[in-house]
Amino acid sequence: MSTSDTTTPPGITLKSPAPGLVPLDPVHTALLHGLDSLLTGLAARLSAPEVVGPPLLAAEGLSRLDYFRNFPHLGVAAGRFAPDAFDGLAGGQQPGGLPLEPTGHLLPSATCYGLLLSLEGQDIGADGLRLSATGRCYRNETHYDGLRRLWGFHMREVLYLGTQDGASEHLDRGAEFIREAAALLGLELTRAAADDPFYDKGGSRARLMMLDPVKHEFSAPDGTAIASVNRHRNFFGERLDIRAGSQEPVYSSCVAFGVERWVHAMVLAHGTPERALDRLRRARA
Repeated sequence: MSTSDTTTPPGITLKSPAPGLVPLDPVHTALLHGLDSLLTGLAARLSAPEVVGPPLLAAEGLSRLDYFRNFPHLGVAAGRFAPDAFDGLAGGQQPGGLPLEPTGHLLPSATCYGLLLSLEGQDIGADGLRLSATGRCYRNETHYDGLRRLWGFHMREVLYLGTQDGASEHLDRGAEFIREAAALLGLELTRAAADDPFYDKGGSRARLMMLDPVKHEFSAPDGTAIASVNRHRNFFGERLDIRAGSQEPVYSSCVAFGVERWVHAMVLAHGTPERALDRLRRARA
């Protein structure tokens, strides 16, 4: 890659239009794409084919997964202009005050939701299933902070569905890959148990989770969680009637990477985006 490929034209600054909406200059963009490519190594190691999830998720489906019970503040709904707004728009009226009508869909807040919902009611086979995808995700956060906390960001996930032992092995191999990738990139990460993102906080699964944590995060020295391993038990298998031959409902687990957060961690570790990109290139050589 030539120098001009990662240099913003003189006098040009890519400005953030609002909190949580951060454009990436050429160097940060090269870091984002390079890191995502490196992180596909887990999918290759586990023979997880690459897929693309749906761009919107049905609110009804998310409701059956306790999404709104657990995260009433987090979802970003997709709306469209009502027909009675068309004349105003065509006449140059500002869209901010014009009526919107709901679509019944939300923008994804995690990549795995769309993949899991697309498998509803299916028998995936006795050998189980792995899938890998990078999706653009959106979260209505209480505040935003550079690349650490964004309104829209990229999340790569490697998802497993099958047996209980298979789900545990998937996370063990995912955690091993995270540690290897961090060492290759010169990142110091700490692992700690985190809140469960799936179960009803007042339910029996939540009480079990307190004794046996099902989510662990890997964080940079400033506390930014850049990856996680998530054991769903058979929650999604039950709610979505997903089977694997005689194993019904399936157990599932996923390994997730917040790609912009990896960019942040690289710059934090190496001082400048340019030095971070140089370290990434040497790691991939």
